[in-house]
Amino acid sequence: MSLNPIAPDIWIADGPPISFFGFAYPTRMSVVRLADGSLWICSPIKLTLSLATEIEALGRVRHLVSPNKIHHLFLGDWNRRWPEARLYASPGLARRRADLRFDAELCDDTAPAWAAEIDQVIFHGSFVMEEVVFFHRASRTAIVTDLVQRFAPDSIHGWRGWLMRLDGLVGPDGSTPREWRLSFLNRRAVRRAKSTLLSWNPERVVIAHGECVRERGRDALERALRWIH
Repeated sequence: MSLNPIAPDIWIADGPPISFFGFAYPTRMSVVRLADGSLWICSPIKLTLSLATEIEALGRVRHLVSPNKIHHLFLGDWNRRWPEARLYASPGLARRRADLRFDAELCDDTAPAWAAEIDQVIFHGSFVMEEVVFFHRASRTAIVTDLVQRFAPDSIHGWRGWLMRLDGLVGPDGSTPREWRLSFLNRRAVRRAKSTLLSWNPERVVIAHGECVRERGRDALERALRWIH
């Protein structure tokens, strides 16, 4: 679970797989050190003592962020470890996690606490789930969670692997899970979000489930999101 730098002031860490509808999904979080030295953490993974020690060596945890309403399992553990951190809910999560005290719900306007360094856009238009996608300007890194999944062919096996291939989640391009794609009935809204994401012209893409993109990130996102037209 050690932190791996991908550019100055941005790291990723991989956690243990979690079971989701019978699939063993890898987990990954992103950590950004802001200009004031505080840490912004997106989709926290399972917290261990060694990971907490590494995190505290980087800076003070200030922001704990849920990018969508199914990425919340470990927020409580992180909030108990760093109770002074602000907790941000993705759209719809506060109703699901009434046990947590959220400081704010993410919206279309970038949160003032990180607006000078990180952009955000919500992929609206789905009746199932909306996801907040982020962009760290200094490193030109986009951060996506479930919106794009991109698994190496040799990492997926059996009938579950066959289903993931059918969804387009395996291979160099990756995509959005088919059942979620079909739920985006408001095409205008999702096209607008895609346009904003591509306008950032990211070089890198952090992907929570699968392989990250290390170069030409805009091109990779354009291929993965070609279903949005």
